[in-house]
Amino acid sequence: MDHFLHLLSSGLARGAVFAVFALALVLIWRAARIVNFAQGAMAAATTYLAFAVTTATGSYWLGLGAAVLGGAALGFAVERGVMRHVAGRSPLNSVIVALGVVMVLQAVLGIAFGNDYKPMAVPFSMEPLWVAGTPLLSPYDLYVLGAVAVLLVGFGLLFTRTSVGLRMRAAAFAPETSRLLGVPVSRMLTLGWTLSAAVGALAAVLVIPTELGLNPHATDTLFVYAFTVAIVGGLDSPVGAALGGLAVGVLLSMVTGYLGSTLAPIAVLALLVVVLIARPSGIFSARQARQA
Repeated sequence: MDHFLHLLSSGLARGAVFAVFALALVLIWRAARIVNFAQGAMAAATTYLAFAVTTATGSYWLGLGAAVLGGAALGFAVERGVMRHVAGRSPLNSVIVALGVVMVLQAVLGIAFGNDYKPMAVPFSMEPLWVAGTPLLSPYDLYVLGAVAVLLVGFGLLFTRTSVGLRMRAAAFAPETSRLLGVPVSRMLTLGWTLSAAVGALAAVLVIPTELGLNPHATDTLFVYAFTVAIVGGLDSPVGAALGGLAVGVLLSMVTGYLGSTLAPIAVLALLVVVLIARPSGIFSARQARQA
């Protein structure tokens, strides 16, 4: 039972990060109706910025702020400089361009920083807290869960209680009609990319210290799992991203703990296949999203 509780708590903490990164994919889907396959590489680039700022100043929080601001700036630059020129054409064009952004960013990072793994500092201990003789969440895990909760509540309010969030959704679902109603569609798309990249940067800074460390390819696996989470939960559902992230995190933890790490990716793939067969649009997708 102690082993089960430990795996459950560690899975929830890991799944929370998947939820944040999946939320970044949901944001860009809601804003532009595309999946940003460059999200992982963009997050890795901003994490290097966090690493540089933290190394220079000794402050984790300054590094975190630099990563989020850098992510927002990078999202703005990619949308305005690259993606805007292929928007409205074949959806495959956006995918190809995004993959090109991945290759360019990873090549530049490799040239500038090398391919060695660099350890990153964290503001709290990663040693698990013991409760009744059972190792559960660490202070760092609690910090991650708190950050995820704040983000999810904030974006839930953004998309349901503010005019900006509603305009972003309208611009994505019906751009021509939105223009006729006075919605600045171009600005909403840019805002979606900016927010998405900032959230992706935050997720990368949260998860990379718990893995091997920082590397140009450090976010590749994170993107794969987050993409799975977004599909399982529903690309139009922030709630789906949150619950799907927690579910995938617990699934990975349980399979790894009881059956071995080699079977964990297979379990996630099986979950993805089952959801795609039973409910292709995602478990928590709304009917309106499926008909759009």
